[in-house]
Amino acid sequence: MSYIKNIEHEKVMKLADQVQVMPGQIVSKTLAQNAAVSVTLFAFAKGEEIGAHDSAGDAFVTVLEGTGRFTVGGVEHLVHAGEALVMPANVMHSVYGEEDFKWMLTVVFPA
Repeated sequence: MSYIKNIEHEKVMKLADQVQVMPGQIVSKTLAQNAAVSVTLFAFAKGEEIGAHDSAGDAFVTVLEGTGRFTVGGVEHLVHAGEALVMPANVMHSVYGEEDFKWMLTVVFPA
């Protein structure tokens, strides 16, 4: 049984190459999804956004390429390639593409 899906196993890869920016779109690729964790790759075109929402789990963001603006509890954070940010559970947050950018979201849910 495989718990990680939609990418090749036992192969070295660049995560940013697993999703492509599409003009005017948000592209996502789910890598894992269960009651404990969710792992998703995203590619945002410049100007695209996900509006304010919250999550029952802690959300760990890793930016792979470009820069995204993450607003967490009303505070804006510019996160650049190679940087990470934790968005705590049950805190409103949103995401905006300051430019084309790619990122990985790992959400860890309560037991």
